[in-house]
Amino acid sequence: MPKLVAVILAALLLALPAAGQDFDKGLEAYGRGDYAAALKEWRPLAEQGDAIAQALLGFMYAEGQGVPQDHAEAVKWYRRAAEQGDV
Repeated sequence: MPKLVAVILAALLLALPAAGQDFDKGLEAYGRGDYAAALKEWRPLAEQGDAIAQALLGFMYAEGQGVPQDHAEAVKWYRRAAEQGDV
């Protein structure tokens, strides 16, 4: 599973422009397995409308990484990202 996550993150980073220093901090934390720190960096970005951060929060909720597994919350974040064209 960690290899799949790395591939997904790499694809997102290559497909879209960098989202800033906070996004990068979150990515580093996620890579270390520090999901709580990644969530701390990505949630504000997601709430401000960053589609990549929204998709990643969806994934974290779907998998229960740093948060209790919550499929309804995952769908909410996936939907927000999709509404901006991130599919």
